Amino acid sequence: QVQLVESGGGMMQAGGSLRLSCAASGRTFSNYAMGWFRRAPGKEREFVAAISRGGGTTRYTDSVKDRFTISRDNAKNTVFLQMNSLKPEDTAVYYCAADWSIVARTTESEYDYWGQGTQVTVSS
Repeated sequence: QVQLVESGGGMMQAGGSLRLSCAASGRTFSNYAMGWFRRAPGKEREFVAAISRGGGTTRYTDSVKDRFTISRDNAKNTVFLQMNSLKPEDTAVYYCAADWSIVARTTESEYDYWGQGTQVTVSS
């Protein structure tokens, strides 16, 4: 089992920045690729960003490219999502997830463990 706990969400005005963290415990963190997903009000959960097991490969959905950065610290069992230039359409519950994979994948069903989520609200 892997336990994931997100933090760092909150309310922000458009154009601002937030940094989400996801702390992992349980099995060896460095054995998992990690991802961030989000669910906006009234919408399905969608892929946001992913990072490979070693951190060398990252993937992003088009709407966050050049604004969001995913990173990980395997020594601290933590994955981060730096969100800059926030927009109201980024408002969502953000979830981190762990994938027993070397590569960074974008499909929700590939992920094995999920956190409870953290709310991000961006006002215009």
